[in-house]
Parts: sequence; C-alpha cells; structure tokens
Amino acid sequence: MDISLFDFDLPEDRIALRPATPRDRARLLVVHHDGTLEHRTVRDLADYVNRGDALVVNDTRVIPARLHGVRLRETGPARIELLLHRRLSPSRYQALARPARKLAVGDRLQFGDLTGSVTARGEGGEAEIAFDLSGSELDAAIAARGEMPLPPYIAGRRKTDARDTEDYQTVFAREAGSVAAPTAGLHFTPELLAALAARGALRETVTLHVGLGTFLPVTAADTAQHRMHAEHATLSAQAAARLNAVHDAGGRIVAVGTTSLRTLESAADEVGRLHPRTGETDIFITPGYRFRAADALLTNFHLPRSTLFMLVSALMGVDVMKRAYAEAIARGYRFYSYGDACLLMPLSRVP
Repeated sequence: MDISLFDFDLPEDRIALRPATPRDRARLLVVHHDGTLEHRTVRDLADYVNRGDALVVNDTRVIPARLHGVRLRETGPARIELLLHRRLSPSRYQALARPARKLAVGDRLQFGDLTGSVTARGEGGEAEIAFDLSGSELDAAIAARGEMPLPPYIAGRRKTDARDTEDYQTVFAREAGSVAAPTAGLHFTPELLAALAARGALRETVTLHVGLGTFLPVTAADTAQHRMHAEHATLSAQAAARLNAVHDAGGRIVAVGTTSLRTLESAADEVGRLHPRTGETDIFITPGYRFRAADALLTNFHLPRSTLFMLVSALMGVDVMKRAYAEAIARGYRFYSYGDACLLMPLSRVP
C-alpha cells in the first residue's frame, strides 16, 4: 500500500511533553466499529470491559539506554553518544552511534568509569559494542551513567530530567530490556487497576522488549518494501492457556498497547489459538491483516506514516482512524508517548 495513505497533518503543539497527572486522567477517545466516537478519560476504561474479559499488558522495563561519552584516539577524545538497543551477550550490545561516520572497529569508548570497544560496524549508524564489564556489573554501570531514551519528538524539545525516570516506566515494568516504553501502559494507576478488578476483568502479562525500530521512520514508498526490526517477545504457556480459556468462555482479549497486540498475534495460530512463544518477532500489521487473538486495543495516538498508525488502521479501517484522529486534533487531544489514549473496539474477532 502507498505510504501516503497513512499521512495526516498534526500541529506541533499537540505533541505532549509531559504525561497527565495522575496518569489515568489522560483523555480517552473510544472508537467503535461503526466509526462512532466517545470522549472519555482513561479512568473510565472499566466501563468498557466485562467480567471475564482479559487485559494483556507488557511488563518490559525501559533501561537508561542513552550513553554520552567520548571516543578515545591518539588525536584526542571526541564526543560520542550511544543508544543501546539490543543485548547480544552479558557484555555486548548493538547500539546506534552518533556521530557514526568516523567510528571504526577497534575504537575505545569511555562513559565515565564505563569503557568498551567497537567490535563491528553496521549500516545506518549501528555498531556493536563490547563493554569491559559484564552481567549485573554492566547493568549497574549503565543505570548509573545512562539516561532515559525519550523519543526524538520529546528529546528534541526539552532535556531528559529526573521526572522521566519515573514517568517513562509503566506500573507493570519488571523485565529490563526496552529502549522505549510500551506507552499505553503509562496510563495505569493502582486506582484504575482496582476498578478493573472490581469489574471482573482479568489481567495477563506478556513481554516485548521495544527496540530500535520505534525510533526509525518508514522511508519506503510502499508498505511491501518496509522491513520491521525484530524484537524479542515472550508469551508464557500459563498465560497462553488462560487467554485461550477467556475466548472459550466468550470473553474478550483487550491488548494494552501495540506491543502486547503484536506479541499475541505472533503467538496465535490460524484459528486464533494462542501458543507459548519466546523469540524474535518482526510482524508488520497493515490493512488487510486478519486479527486472530486480540479483540480490542488500548493505544496512544501515533505518528503520521508510522507502522503503528498502519496497525490501528488495519484494526479499524483507514478512513475510520483518519476521522478519529482529525476529531482528536480538533478537540485538543495530546499525541504520542506522553499523550492521551484511544480505545479501539472492532465489531468482533474473526475465528
């Protein structure tokens, strides 16, 4: 499909630089299968779930993956920035380097008392870094020296600060490994979780470590030419069995975020049964895709021409989502990672 089909105009002042306080006071645009729109807040989410429905959340934890330091050479040190995006071993990471054009294999890098070497170069500024620390010692050094890797549309307008350390983690964050938050989960509070439990909603957990692809624009002219970066995702046997039981009993599976949805769809067979899965997924969901596991989706508002806007258009239809986004823009909804949310309610799951 032509990428231009997924374009829309977004005023810059609609980009949220801070989250709502408290988190569940963010606005919620409910989009029904027929295009009907409702304007609510996230704290009203319990009104849209039934007893026996299951919300599926992503428990990945964002690491302070942005490192600022120097490249050490005989000609003198030069500034370098790394965005760690994929762990290869206890001591090695793939990273996006900036500036990258003068980086060479064998270069020594220093980030305070954390040091390492460039062991490989890739395309688009990617490099492989072998650190001199390993395992938990490396984790502690990154935590001490790194900063939260806020998306460019936030980081380009203000500096990362201490508030982001808490603001950019969900209440579900457990498994360290992401370079970006699963942002739909940022809206949840203990009070909202209690309201959902009182409603009789179940909660299941998956893990998808959000990778470099979340920062990369789609540059191809056609969706068929775009390739997703692979990300590591896990659905446990216990969670798969319980979610299958939800569907067997007539309940719905509500994915909290596109990362949860992509994990589920990667683990579903042709008839919608979920199977335990651990491994890489590069699933790319565009209009025409037949959803097999997820019945509804809670998600934030996404970038024009992004793979995530393509995903929500696949779920609800391009025209419906363009009308919904136009309404959201007109009514002052806040966009992207720290912004407001959509609850997308398609008619039914196709068995």
